[in-house]
Amino acid sequence: MKFCSLYSGSSGNSIFIASENARILIDAGLPGKKIDEALKSIGEDPKDLDGIFVTHEHSDHIKGIGVLSRKYDIPIYSNADTWTVMEGLIGKIKEHNIRIMDRRSTMSIKDLDVISFNIPHDAVAPVGYTVHCNGKKASVTTDFGIYTEEIRDNIKDSEVILLESNHDINMLKFGPYPYTLKRRILSEVGHLSNDDCGKAIVDLINYKSNKRIILGHLSGTNNHPDLALETVIGVLRENNIKQNEDIDLSMANRHCPSELIVV
Repeated sequence: MKFCSLYSGSSGNSIFIASENARILIDAGLPGKKIDEALKSIGEDPKDLDGIFVTHEHSDHIKGIGVLSRKYDIPIYSNADTWTVMEGLIGKIKEHNIRIMDRRSTMSIKDLDVISFNIPHDAVAPVGYTVHCNGKKASVTTDFGIYTEEIRDNIKDSEVILLESNHDINMLKFGPYPYTLKRRILSEVGHLSNDDCGKAIVDLINYKSNKRIILGHLSGTNNHPDLALETVIGVLRENNIKQNEDIDLSMANRHCPSELIVV
């Protein structure tokens, strides 16, 4: 299985996952042209995509979905509540490309099994995804305010995880955002901080060692890649978890594709 974060951050998100026979995106939150270019830069042809799975309806996750679906005749997979909200935001989609799934369900795309699960975020029906192929598992979990048992139970035995490390708490508290937005981000349906991301990883290590974890969905205003990485590594060090021994930790790029990982 191949895994590549094409873009990850508050300005837009899209994750590419492929097996020998299937190719999917999880979200397409940048202009279709940007995602088209990103796929081609890693040697993939957008017309080969078998589907786009939607986590939730916020623009940094759906901006390019309509364009890609229309241009390449790609199915869009979403739960019913999310589809109802985003339908008017992405333009006309061909009927055969509208694929509705439950919030907790499994969808098989050739030799990939895509499983959705609930996450706590201020969207109508947000989900995370795990993708399974030949006994291997990859997970995408961002845009959640607290790390829950449901998240843990779904992603804990993954070979690779894209996990939210959205903000530094002090940068957010003393930054330029209005109070109401700060309160939303810090709430249980907001976004996960660097510190809480580190604590979540400590918990995940208990279930499987030598994980590949990618920190993603960083705020462009209230975080910095070096700070996120340093904070998370600090939390791990406090819990006797060693980078490059117990865990392989890396950072998803906001502006271009990150490393193409073969699981």
